Amino acid sequence: MLILSRKLDESILIGDSITLKVVAIDKGVVKLGIDAPSNIRILRSELIRAVEDSNKEASAEHDESLLHQLAQKFKL
Repeated sequence: MLILSRKLDESILIGDSITLKVVAIDKGVVKLGIDAPSNIRILRSELIRAVEDSNKEASAEHDESLLHQLAQKFKL
């Protein structure tokens, strides 16, 4: 992992087409502006983790429900 320090209005270039710019710093929160081509997906990692966790929970609940329904049908 590369760690860089940036001040307000400073930027980081990634490749030839992505720019990250510090646009605001307020009360320990850093706001970044991202300039990238429209074909580049930009996702927040915490949202991806939340969706993955939700999918795992839903899958586990669904599996147990199906097993219970099958057991009822076969009177197990």
